[in-house]
Amino acid sequence: MTSKKDCGNHGHKHRRFFRPLLAGILTFLLIVLIVILIVWAILRPSKPKFILQDATVYAFNVSYPNFITSNFQVTVSSRNPDDRVGIYYDRLDIYATYRNQQITLRTSIPTSYQGHNEINVWSPYIYGNSVPVSPYNSAALSQDQGAGVVMLMIKIDGRVRFKVGTFISAKYNLHVKCPAYIQFGSRTNGIIVGDNVVKYQLATSCHVSL
Repeated sequence: MTSKKDCGNHGHKHRRFFRPLLAGILTFLLIVLIVILIVWAILRPSKPKFILQDATVYAFNVSYPNFITSNFQVTVSSRNPDDRVGIYYDRLDIYATYRNQQITLRTSIPTSYQGHNEINVWSPYIYGNSVPVSPYNSAALSQDQGAGVVMLMIKIDGRVRFKVGTFISAKYNLHVKCPAYIQFGSRTNGIIVGDNVVKYQLATSCHVSL
């Protein structure tokens, strides 16, 4: 009789031991599955959509021998097209280039958070005083100004994070390129907003890479 009771007790103890162990394993697997789904969503976020809306030109000229002085205010908008992922803009630096050569200093855009399907708009100033450029670019810029059209590239470099629920991803590098065609020779395409200050409506879509 004692032997049978002992066997029964051992079986009961085994069941009591394995039930919480099985529950723990199932809970762990559920957590792993949730993490995998979150990581999948993070690794496949939709890129934000950037648009260069306008550019106000305060100064833009070439001086001897090969220096460029420029002063712009640009309006850039960013839209988060995702309905499930938020975006933290941890760092954004904006500047202008001409023929792949930087002609302004970098201007920092304030950090911000962009919720689902939200739009952020920034209007930073970018400028450079007597920035040295290559002789080739200096000559090309003089020719472009003489022709009345100069193509600049407004660039944004930054770091972003993506948020799904309470999970926040690691930081990603963000690179944005916005072509800006400025017609200096004809002010009919711009709005005069001051002495020698012209505002150009551009509405140019930007290329975004992560």
